Amino acid sequence: MVFRVNRRPRGFTLIELLVALAVMAAIALLSWRGLDGMVRVHTDMRERADGVLALQTGLTQWSVDLDALIETQQVPALDFDGLVLRLTRRDSTAPDSPVRVVAWATQASAVQDGPSTRWARWQSPPLRTRAELQDAWAQAQRWAHNPGEAEKQRQVTLVGLAHWEVFYYRDGAWSHPLSSAVPGPGPGAGAGIPPAPAGPNLAPLPEGVRLILNLSPGQPLAGVFTKDWIRPVVGGGKS
Repeated sequence: MVFRVNRRPRGFTLIELLVALAVMAAIALLSWRGLDGMVRVHTDMRERADGVLALQTGLTQWSVDLDALIETQQVPALDFDGLVLRLTRRDSTAPDSPVRVVAWATQASAVQDGPSTRWARWQSPPLRTRAELQDAWAQAQRWAHNPGEAEKQRQVTLVGLAHWEVFYYRDGAWSHPLSSAVPGPGPGAGAGIPPAPAGPNLAPLPEGVRLILNLSPGQPLAGVFTKDWIRPVVGGGKS
């Protein structure tokens, strides 16, 4: 006589299911951490690249502005009062009115979780008359101290700054602009804006300008950067 035993398929036990779920959860967690780390690295690299690009753009524009300095005998070609550096420069984009006023200063940042102040640049529209030049010079000062909406529309913010300094090179030494001013007549009027009959005695341009930027902490790019500019007539035509 033959006895047949009906065997039903054997499934997973509860313990086996729990072990499998735990292994899958561990694998998912490790995978998520790996992906999150890759995203963070990519974000940090992108932010650092953006910071480097913004700094390079600002320093390049700084040199271009200084290379284009022009003396008008109406306002100083270059002036730094400890808060804002103002200058008059040629503007090759507008041949009929080749003068602009440019200002560099720090401005409050609109980003709440970023640096509180940022290095910023302001420029006037093309200027055609002495009155427009003097008004733009005063407007640049207002922008640095208490900017209104009209002044803010003409500014570009760059990198976050904790502190910045400017020094002039005169008579073989670097000194602070407020202690190195040397009165004297300007050498000539700027193109496009004729001199006034009795222009003010303006300090001659320094032989060089040193810029020191102390970048704010808490951003991808930090540290102290120094850039020296030499007048093209002094440095053989190159700054």
